[in-house]
Amino acid sequence: MPPLSRADTSVIGRWWWSVDRVTLVALAVLIGIGYVLALAATPGISMRLTDPHTVAMLRQIFFLAVGGVVMLGMSMLSLRQVKLSALGLGIVFFFLTGFTLVHGVEVDGAHRWISLPGFTIQPSEFLRPGFIIITAWLIAESRRTPGFPGKRAALGVFLIAALMLKMQPDIGMTFLFTMVVFSQFYLDGMEMKWVSVAAGLVVLAFIWAFLFIAHVHTRVELFLHPTKTSAYQALTALSAFGNGGMFGLGPGEGQVKHYLPDARADFVFAVAGEEFGLFFCGFIIFVFAAIVIRALVRLLAEPNLFVVLAAGGLIAGFGLQAFVNMASSLSLIPTKGMTLPFISYGGSSVLAISIQMGYLLALTRRRHQGEYS
Repeated sequence: MPPLSRADTSVIGRWWWSVDRVTLVALAVLIGIGYVLALAATPGISMRLTDPHTVAMLRQIFFLAVGGVVMLGMSMLSLRQVKLSALGLGIVFFFLTGFTLVHGVEVDGAHRWISLPGFTIQPSEFLRPGFIIITAWLIAESRRTPGFPGKRAALGVFLIAALMLKMQPDIGMTFLFTMVVFSQFYLDGMEMKWVSVAAGLVVLAFIWAFLFIAHVHTRVELFLHPTKTSAYQALTALSAFGNGGMFGLGPGEGQVKHYLPDARADFVFAVAGEEFGLFFCGFIIFVFAAIVIRALVRLLAEPNLFVVLAAGGLIAGFGLQAFVNMASSLSLIPTKGMTLPFISYGGSSVLAISIQMGYLLALTRRRHQGEYS
């Protein structure tokens, strides 16, 4: 296939010369790391389809491949298509998230999942990218159309979504939605007095959660006063980094995946540390940081407020999710069941973050002034 020239006016040609190829490559690297760790974090592979570990590994590789295709497809959308697809996505998964409160599958005391023939789905994961685009659209429209109550509408959408997530309960996702909306209002030019009020409310919410939500109280107590029996997962994950040292024990040689039930998901970063070492973990952190910084730098020259708010919210959610997962594995913060984008096990997580990053690539493409709508 001959290389694409700048004169190519096909959909692929226009996409290739407008998309941020640095971010695209960095995201491809993350998917590649996810593939490597799908193998590394799966214990006892016999390579028989009757082995549940083999099935889980193949499912994850399949979802990574589908996620990559989905991300590329989403990155080709126009701004109008981004808005309309996000509106549809948000509406569908808004109702499905509410549906979990009535008929959701209970896992560890929480109703976050819907069971379908052959698989389960976590609607809040897919609600997130649609929610971010919708709130950005509402806030930007309030600036564009005098008298339009976009900011109040965005706040209302957030409060309803946060209430549903709290009722599941999913405190981590509630926190993520809260920080995304806060970042969008901040990017819109929120006055410092309101920034202080919002920060105070977040602190009060944390205090309330610690006092009145049992599992939050327990996790904070275990973080502050860990013991070998009560904080087994956190201490075992932390020891994995020490076992791995600078260069790791080697692919497949780690032991933490045999002892931690969440090694493929919440503690996959510990598996990376044990089998591939400090330098590999540092490289993972570098890739995540590069994606976040690259997006923020591109937004500095962005003239369209909707793009700034939407892309800013998407990258804030992405970066915060990665930070929470890695910091939990390192016992820098209380443990929280939040996946590491593209790397942790889970079909819902991989596909949802693929949609989210596809939207980011679509929003940060270079456009002429006439292409904004």
